Amino acid sequence: RWFTHFYVVSVLWNGFLLISLFQAELLGGSLPSWIQRMHHAFGKESHSEDTGNEHFSVLLVLLLLWLHSCRRLAECLWTSVFSNGVIHIVQYCFGLGYYIALGSTVLCQVPGNVGNGKEPSVQIHWYHIVGIMMYIWASLHQHRCLVILSNLRKSKSGKIVSLSHTVPFGDWFERVSCPHYFSELLIYVSMAIMLGFHNVTWWFVVMYVLFNQALAAVLCHEFYQKNFSSYPKHRKAFIPFV
Repeated sequence: RWFTHFYVVSVLWNGFLLISLFQAELLGGSLPSWIQRMHHAFGKESHSEDTGNEHFSVLLVLLLLWLHSCRRLAECLWTSVFSNGVIHIVQYCFGLGYYIALGSTVLCQVPGNVGNGKEPSVQIHWYHIVGIMMYIWASLHQHRCLVILSNLRKSKSGKIVSLSHTVPFGDWFERVSCPHYFSELLIYVSMAIMLGFHNVTWWFVVMYVLFNQALAAVLCHEFYQKNFSSYPKHRKAFIPFV
């Protein structure tokens, strides 16, 4: 349940960055001076040459990142049924910093002087469409899987009756133990696609999510196998058939 704090921070911070970029890109404004200094500190030159189409890609990714955070916050508040587990203080602090750094990483893919009287350029390309479709597909499956996990601890009337762990079935659970982790990876891959495939910085973010989610999935998979003797043997830990 402490992850709820991460999504609160993400909704507020990335929402602010989204509004700032929207004003700069489409309303002819400019990013706040302290954000421009942050760009400079991260090595992004204020006058580096970026296409208007790349600016639109960044705006789109930042929007979807914010929407993802809003959905996850709503699921934490109204869908998930949490046990009484706790989180290590180091992991908690890292999680808070991660979502601040994540939105900043997206924003730093455009020059600090974005806008400044330039005419807005919005060109939708095929990779935007592919990325959005993949984002929606993965998000729907992640939500379904979280609902399945939640229902394991509820009665048919929706009342919470248990906080124990049981074996989930349905949707992508038929293939992997942690499909909600796999769909999280797909969401980040979809954003890499929307950035036109070539953004090396974001692919490093994807690699971090891959290793982070894979480790968590393997630990969960081993827990299921250890505690449930009849656990389906054909299920993989994280990625279907792998």
